[in-house]
Amino acid sequence: MNTLATVKDLVRQDLVAVDAVIRASMKSSVALVDQVAEHIISGGGKRLRPLIVLLAARACSYRGSSHIDAAAFIEFIHTATLLHDDVVDGSSRRRGRPTANSVYGNQASVLVGDFVYSRAFQMMAAIGSQRVMEIMAEATNVIAEGEVLQLMNSGDPDTTQQRYLEVIYRKTAKLFESGAEVAAVIAGASPSQQRALADYGRHLGTAYQLIDDVLDYQSNPAERGKNLGDDLAEGKPTLPLIQALRKSADADTRAMIRKAIENGGLEHLERIVTEIESTGALEYTRTHAQDEADRALTALHALPESPHKQGLAALARFAVERST
Repeated sequence: MNTLATVKDLVRQDLVAVDAVIRASMKSSVALVDQVAEHIISGGGKRLRPLIVLLAARACSYRGSSHIDAAAFIEFIHTATLLHDDVVDGSSRRRGRPTANSVYGNQASVLVGDFVYSRAFQMMAAIGSQRVMEIMAEATNVIAEGEVLQLMNSGDPDTTQQRYLEVIYRKTAKLFESGAEVAAVIAGASPSQQRALADYGRHLGTAYQLIDDVLDYQSNPAERGKNLGDDLAEGKPTLPLIQALRKSADADTRAMIRKAIENGGLEHLERIVTEIESTGALEYTRTHAQDEADRALTALHALPESPHKQGLAALARFAVERST
């Protein structure tokens, strides 16, 4: 299983069912809701979070269908955060396409994001599991706190590695963790397996975001649908930038990086990328990502051997080996 497509083949029918549920559940009698929802659904994406839910449930020998709805509402939560994120960040493009807020305006994007959140909770309630509701209620609260923490860190060159890792746990890894744990709960897995899958999701999500941070300074925008230095343009001090600032031996370069974080913008992007590379900040971040992926793989020891368990393991490897 050396490609994402190969992993998806393990649950191909489930993924088709999830897509159908997503499209049906996004329907609204309000035309603008339909238009904005269709815009973001058709934007593609890896569907990584629903994939984790499906694989985790099947790895726990689940034979029902509630994991389909769970995968869909996890994707809905992710979609709602994207709608809100793009408004907060003032983003105009995502995955190579205009963002919903650039097409329909900030007000529509925020309000449809609220619709998507509420529709997700309707789907959670329909599953009829108090534990699922508890996990997801906590997750959405933690994610919202992460958004605020990121806003506080934005433009702050004194952001520490610990503060940044807290943000990516809340903003990214928490939803991975919750999706894997919900799948285990729905499947009736043992408490130890539920904890193990939650650990797997948390470490996988952290690894995935750390590699995103690396790719922001070395990826091909044509492949990724994201421009080089987007995080810097928004004044976001991600780990490669934090490490470069910490390790740079030149006072003038450190002052330049600090100013870039404080003001945003890409005036000195080329020099900053050179400094990030020369200080080993990208490799430092990749090493942290690999450590997290290894912890995700270790967590899977709690599950019995199966193709779906191997699929989960392949996702941990994919998270750190990808180029987009």
